[in-house]
Amino acid sequence: MSLLEITAGYMPLVDAAPLIVAKEMGFAEEEGLALDLMPSPSWSTLRDMLAFGQIQAAHMLSPVPVASWLGLMNGLPKLQALSVMSMNGNVIGVSPTIADALEALGHSFDFENAKAAALAVAALPRPLRVGVPFLLSMHAELVSLWLSSAGLTAGKDFQIHAVPPTIMAQAIRNGDLDLFCVGEPWGSVTVETADGALLLPGAAIWSAAPEKVLATRADWTDNHPEPASRLIRAVWRAGEWLDQTAKHTALAELLARKDYVGVASDLVDRALSGRLMINSRGEQRSCAQFLQFHKEAATFPWRSQEAWIAERLTERFTPKVPFSGQSFRSDLYRAALEPLGVAMPLSSYKVEGALGSRSHVRGQSGSLSLGANRFFDGQVFDPTS
Repeated sequence: MSLLEITAGYMPLVDAAPLIVAKEMGFAEEEGLALDLMPSPSWSTLRDMLAFGQIQAAHMLSPVPVASWLGLMNGLPKLQALSVMSMNGNVIGVSPTIADALEALGHSFDFENAKAAALAVAALPRPLRVGVPFLLSMHAELVSLWLSSAGLTAGKDFQIHAVPPTIMAQAIRNGDLDLFCVGEPWGSVTVETADGALLLPGAAIWSAAPEKVLATRADWTDNHPEPASRLIRAVWRAGEWLDQTAKHTALAELLARKDYVGVASDLVDRALSGRLMINSRGEQRSCAQFLQFHKEAATFPWRSQEAWIAERLTERFTPKVPFSGQSFRSDLYRAALEPLGVAMPLSSYKVEGALGSRSHVRGQSGSLSLGANRFFDGQVFDPTS
């Protein structure tokens, strides 16, 4: 059987693993796909590669497809999220100077109390320079939500700068940033090479944030429904494989390869285990929901998450067009995976921030488990209200 060739782009991050595993472990081939993977140096380059048809799919920041439907991409074609590739996985860190200042204030770096961390940061001299990988990112949304809760105003008290993940450590080392939010392993690299300190995991701000998605151009998906379905299934199978803890040693070695993430395997393993070294003194912290690829419906493209992202982007950028709600394709996800008997939620909407612990809910066939879904400040988002 001849294989259908699909080229997918990715950034060298641990959460690119579903695409890498889909290729390396044969899940793409089982779906009749010859998956070619192309690395990118920055999120803007990867977005443009997808938008201009150089690649057919991409490991992409979850707000980017939403932004394309809000008119925030300078006339580039509309993009869609076929599935969520990963949930959580970011860290918030600080420069050595800021770390010293926080320690002088008595902050404990406990890795769980986002409110206390925000208040401690708010006591520092301003404005604060914050690095994120891309302005249209979950990193930017989480940082803005978190700092605003302590009374800080974007543009006045903190300024967000776009810094590619691979050079975040250099920016800290050069003294160009005070804080950063980045996906692993680049937070750990900053600790190792720039004496940075990790303050919080992204999951301490929102415990169920959709971080990366499997993105395509909307017109490509419309014109290639069968290849799109095959790709959804291949990445879903990869995610199922990824959430098996017994696979993590082999996975860390695979991702660490120079042609993928290109760092020491122990740095990759920190993200996979959720046990992170937070400073150069070797202190460690753990986060149970640090990075998830599959379990607890992590891959489902919830329309309620799409709506939350759209509302946040609208607040930050005041788009000129209303959001039409067509970027997270839960309908395509359902159609692709129903033949496999995958448990699906009854609705593609839920109240975000409303689950304090793991819960079992009714699905289309039996029940499915959803993990804790809480915002640090107790807010909830009901897309139907």
